[in-house]
Amino acid sequence: MANPAVPNPARQATGIALLVAVTFFMENLDATVIATALPQMASDFGENPVSLNIGISAYLLAVAVFIPLSGWVADRFGARQVFAGAIGLFTLASWLCGLAPNLETFVAARVLQGIGGALMVPVGRLVVLRTTEKQDLVKMLAVITWPGLVAPVLGPPIGGLIVTHLAWPWIFYLNIPLGLLAMAAAWWLIPATRSGDARRFDLLGFVFLASACAAWLIGLEMLGSLGAGSLRAGAALVALGGLLSWLAIRHCQRHPAPLLPLAALSIATFRASIVGGTLFRLSISALPFLIPLLLQVGFGLSAVDAGLLVLAIFAGNLAMKPFTTGLLRRYGFRRVLLVNGLIGVGCILACLGLQQGMPWYWMALVLFVGGLSRSMQFTTYNAVGFSEVPKQQMGEASTLFSMFFQLAMALGVAVVALLLRVSMMVRGAEGGMTVSDFHWALLGVALIASVALVDAVRLPGNAGEQVLRT
Repeated sequence: MANPAVPNPARQATGIALLVAVTFFMENLDATVIATALPQMASDFGENPVSLNIGISAYLLAVAVFIPLSGWVADRFGARQVFAGAIGLFTLASWLCGLAPNLETFVAARVLQGIGGALMVPVGRLVVLRTTEKQDLVKMLAVITWPGLVAPVLGPPIGGLIVTHLAWPWIFYLNIPLGLLAMAAAWWLIPATRSGDARRFDLLGFVFLASACAAWLIGLEMLGSLGAGSLRAGAALVALGGLLSWLAIRHCQRHPAPLLPLAALSIATFRASIVGGTLFRLSISALPFLIPLLLQVGFGLSAVDAGLLVLAIFAGNLAMKPFTTGLLRRYGFRRVLLVNGLIGVGCILACLGLQQGMPWYWMALVLFVGGLSRSMQFTTYNAVGFSEVPKQQMGEASTLFSMFFQLAMALGVAVVALLLRVSMMVRGAEGGMTVSDFHWALLGVALIASVALVDAVRLPGNAGEQVLRT
């Protein structure tokens, strides 16, 4: 059945971008929103609050493992059907999460929710890429980018408000009306198209890719934990992840129709967005986790005060949005990536100057400027990545981008936890964390963000200029 006529192509593309932004926000919010609800959930389930962390890990792991399927499924069954179906699965799983009577049922529902999210956002991004003209690409990607920045910052305070004034199941029930509206909008806005040459399913490629993602994510989380015996097991899993990644790459290069084609990596702008962009996304996704800990554990601020200060990052994200397209068209991708990237590194290092007793407005200013830079760099990497990808390669490029994007966002917290643990081990600390541990973690995050700029240096001055023409 053909979808009803929409007003005009430009309005249709904008509507699709806004729809994908809503689903992106839902997916990223659910990754972090339960953090402040864990004590109440643990009490209802009769479990230790620490045990509830598996609810976060299971969701992130399911998203990372099933993302490689998104491109193949969209080609096989059609982007509209898969996108609407993924929203429906995510919505159903949200309802099941709220109804869960025990931890085992909750984890199963979270895995189902993660599978829906793994198909929902990459396929939605693919639809935007296929329906947007090159000259509008920066604007549309800016629209769907902000949820990835905003949701991790807003998640914990929203969860806290819901738990305080309602009950934890409402964290998931709120997705139901949004999901139903998004399904209807998807069926109305998105064209009913299907690839004419659907590939056979590459089972071995899926096993390699899914296992590699799982090994990296679980291994780094174990390395960052303080549990006894987790160091050796975590190191073994990271090594296994490296081996599986090599096998996956080797398989994708040799297979005639791999689940995850790598041809798009031959495009310099896309390769920079994958390699340098992943390192940068990892570093900035770590900050909404690291800064609140520094403010609470290091400076003794309350959870409410720390949450309000971290909202300055969110304010910076939003404040930069109206200027992103204009700055990119004036200065170009390469210059913005380099100059703004250095500003971003400087903002991370400026957090080393935060001190206990410092006026709140100075701390908020540092975080606000960091939010400005974070938003600009995030959008620039996303836009330059697809600026020179041909239409026929958008599907494979979107899947590859989504997989690395999700891994970077998930691994950011794990890497910070690992940096904190290494600092404590070097210090020989038996007790809790100190401000110096956070300083070493900030230095590590700044170093990762600096290494990300190497790919930007290699880009030509006119990289991606075709999408910046008015």
